[in-house]
Amino acid sequence: MPISRFSGSVSAPKVDVAIDMGNPFLNLTADGFLKIGAVAATRVLADETFHAIKRGSISSSNFEHTLKKMCKEGAYWGTVAGLYVGMEYGMERVRGTRDWKNAMAGGALTGALISAVNSKNKDKIVTDAITGGAIATAAVFINYLT
Repeated sequence: MPISRFSGSVSAPKVDVAIDMGNPFLNLTADGFLKIGAVAATRVLADETFHAIKRGSISSSNFEHTLKKMCKEGAYWGTVAGLYVGMEYGMERVRGTRDWKNAMAGGALTGALISAVNSKNKDKIVTDAITGGAIATAAVFINYLT
């Protein structure tokens, strides 16, 4: 019986913006902020476009609401990403090695800081720190697999 196979690769286009603030820590933090902030703003745009099509109309107040929501979400998620990247890089510099433990500590510190800003509940802050560390560690391990 004949066997056929398909071979190939799929790759996404890569867009890189070079930011030079004179310090690697600041460069990585700003890069994380801009990239993830742009992703969050684009997600809001796609979501709001879907709802506008579903409604069948676009008004100036809906457009203004969409722009405000894009800026808010972009700034929030950009800040989270910038904080995480900065924390991970800081851990790398302090520990002198690059491994999954930096991601874990960076994720935990980021989760705790973001939670502390949004809530005064100590149990939630601890839970969010554990969640942040777990997600960051899982992302590194998944990245090792590919």
